[in-house]
Amino acid sequence: MITLYPAIDLKDGNCVRLYKGDMDAATVFNDDPAAQAEAFVEAGCKWLHLVDLNGAFAGEPVNAAPVEAILKRVNVPVQLGGGIRDIATMERWIGAGISRLILGTLAVKNPDLVKDACKRFPGQIAVGIDAKGGMVAVEGWAEASELEVTELARRFEDAGVAAIIHTDIDRDGTLQGVNADASSALANAVSIPVIASGGVRDLDDIRRVVHVGNLEGVVTGRAIYDGGMDLKAALNIAAGGV
Repeated sequence: MITLYPAIDLKDGNCVRLYKGDMDAATVFNDDPAAQAEAFVEAGCKWLHLVDLNGAFAGEPVNAAPVEAILKRVNVPVQLGGGIRDIATMERWIGAGISRLILGTLAVKNPDLVKDACKRFPGQIAVGIDAKGGMVAVEGWAEASELEVTELARRFEDAGVAAIIHTDIDRDGTLQGVNADASSALANAVSIPVIASGGVRDLDDIRRVVHVGNLEGVVTGRAIYDGGMDLKAALNIAAGGV
């Protein structure tokens, strides 16, 4: 049994999907993100995965209005990433009702602040590790680092991180299939729960994540929006069905 996290990626107030993280290759799927969130919850989703794409590049929240509209419309936990770089922003989002904050660039550039955040907001901090060829990318995927994925993850052992969202950038938005093996290897290397993300194509990908046995969940976006994967069937598989 795993948790399926439907993705709502926000760009210029719209719900979009990128291709391999390219902001110039965005497809708009819904101009009413709150309505999209409500549809996911009505289908049976127990969590929502939100990313402020503009915020990830700007280094500060940009799509606050649609995020707040989503929080008002749904009653399930929401995790949010993108542009969260200081304690004040974290306090604001937690106060607004976000259940879990995803810190990516900050995890590379200021890990001590991430650890401090884990103490301030126990159980509400996740680390987003965006991988390209096994190396970590930051600043909205625009900047590569010389840090290996596993090395970064191990820095947060015993820090109180609630989860790691492991995204394969080369597969994200491509429908090429989830890299369950890489996410599973990361989960074997650390004690922190790992959520796989990037490239989910069909129901077999959800089965793959379930069957590797050590992943907490999977994030999926384009496969749902394009209509190639039935969301209710995916949720059934994630819950232990067939």
